[in-house]
Amino acid sequence: MEPLFCSMGRARGRAPLALASLLFVWGCVGGNVEVGRPVTRVDPSKETRTTGVGIESGNIEEVADKMVRSILNAPVIARAKNTPTVALLPVKNNTRFPINKKIFLAVIKARLNSQARGRVYFLAREEMAAIQAERKLKRRGKVDFDPRRRRRAVGGADFFLTGRLHGLSTAGRRGVSDTIYYTFKLIDAESSVEVWEDIITIKKEGLDDVIYR
Repeated sequence: MEPLFCSMGRARGRAPLALASLLFVWGCVGGNVEVGRPVTRVDPSKETRTTGVGIESGNIEEVADKMVRSILNAPVIARAKNTPTVALLPVKNNTRFPINKKIFLAVIKARLNSQARGRVYFLAREEMAAIQAERKLKRRGKVDFDPRRRRRAVGGADFFLTGRLHGLSTAGRRGVSDTIYYTFKLIDAESSVEVWEDIITIKKEGLDDVIYR
């Protein structure tokens, strides 16, 4: 006996198995399949339905906003005669939550570049290989460039920007509580003096029913 494929009829041709299976399901239920909730665009600084006690986009926005304003008001930046150059050092995560630590510095750097208006410059150390290769091409006459911009070496850092994330957690029958201390600082690249530092503390309580990845 020929197999019955609901109201579809027999699949014709040599359609891939995955497509045939999808059409089979669609035909059997009359096309009324609800596959999850529709995607909705939300404000990253606001809490969502999946908000937990860990580090989330709203916290990153809040931390970056405060640190940018604080850095621009720091005397070593605000009163500098020559525009300071800054290199990034990795952020250390000492909390129980997994987080892409580069996000904090990436957001802070982008906002400073947007708002500082030439009061601070960042060094593209992650692109050093490409920069060195381009310098060699210029000096060998392979590509043209303005000789007035020639420098003996790439720019050095006046300051390093880095941070630490420290966590304090408690748990009980009524849920969990997490306090995270976000600290960032500027370090003088010559003297090792910490010329600026700021902190913001965020505490959350809840059932902790959210998985962080």
